[in-house]
Amino acid sequence: MNPFELQKSRVLVFDEKHVGEMEQAYLLLGNLDNLDVGKGPLPNSLEIQYSVEQYSLEGLEKLLLNEGFHLQYTALGQLKKSFVHYCEDVQYHNLKSPEPRTKNNSQEVFVKAYEQHPHGDVDSKNKPESK
Repeated sequence: MNPFELQKSRVLVFDEKHVGEMEQAYLLLGNLDNLDVGKGPLPNSLEIQYSVEQYSLEGLEKLLLNEGFHLQYTALGQLKKSFVHYCEDVQYHNLKSPEPRTKNNSQEVFVKAYEQHPHGDVDSKNKPESK
């Protein structure tokens, strides 16, 4: 899995004590544009696929929690979830920031500078005739 890809696939695990929540969440998430929802690898889980340009795991989890759903995480799952939230947030903000100046695009700076100042490079065809 390439962490720099915009398309993400994540698994949401629902608390087994709250029967029927997974099916309700499937219906809720299924109505969101540009978000694919399917059955997850566990009996009480959903697999979601989305683009970081439009959604984040953190935002989708907050939506579900605000609607009264109960998600389940192990201690390791909590750590992984926090890491995913951070990575997606950084990736989203990097998409929105302008490209920094690097050696590859610094050449245009010199081209613009030489266009403004005479520098001795004269084309003999366009050279003014002397009298």
